[in-house]
Amino acid sequence: MEDYDILDTPDSDTPDGPQPRPQSLMLAFFGNHTLEDGDRDLCVYSGSIIDVLGRVGVGEQAVRSTLTRMVNRGLLRRQREGRRMYFGLTPQATRVLEDGRTRIWKQGAVNDDWDGTWTLLGFSLPDSWKRQRHDLRSRLAWSGFGALYSGLWIAPGNVDITGVVAQLGLTEHVKIFHARADVATDIELMIRDTWDLEGVAARYVTFDKRWTAHLGAGSGEDPIGTRLRLVSEWLWTIRADPLNQFPGTRDKK
Repeated sequence: MEDYDILDTPDSDTPDGPQPRPQSLMLAFFGNHTLEDGDRDLCVYSGSIIDVLGRVGVGEQAVRSTLTRMVNRGLLRRQREGRRMYFGLTPQATRVLEDGRTRIWKQGAVNDDWDGTWTLLGFSLPDSWKRQRHDLRSRLAWSGFGALYSGLWIAPGNVDITGVVAQLGLTEHVKIFHARADVATDIELMIRDTWDLEGVAARYVTFDKRWTAHLGAGSGEDPIGTRLRLVSEWLWTIRADPLNQFPGTRDKK
């Protein structure tokens, strides 16, 4: 299963900007209201989930279909109590959301601690391992890595990626190093060849303009729905940011 490709790309061609899809909103909801409570065994009544996602424009049938799909993918677990159905996070989804929480509050747009070191990850997988290759690349991208070459990915700083590699069962196929670039290396050119910096910067600018205008309008919108949409859009905004050297600090604040 594609464990870490779970933050669906939003519909970005709407007049109101990127619209997070139901699965991304669902994960943002559980991340906000179960992880933060510290009770990882907490389950939420399906009717409450339908009510909250309805506040951001997701219909009941879409919510129910998304819940079923996420259970089938191993992201949510079901628990029946009488005639009511409750849903909670699986350990696998919890790991991904904890990564997301780290990127929101500890990394993302406000991480100014890069000391010039790099984490390098090289891998060689059999041609038939398409799913494993996709899962690894998705997880590396979410962790801030970019493809310097096909089988060599890099990330700024000392990134602890060994646990992720182990979870994917690829330890024997991966080599990880921590190093500094030689003085002869054009770091700026390497970064621009590895990441779409203009695209990342554009995401921050769009997010800033959209939410500055939205919050400044004082629309009185439901705060639960507003926070749910904001967090979901922010996760999508920062997911491709490697160095955090973009106009995102103001957004995070």
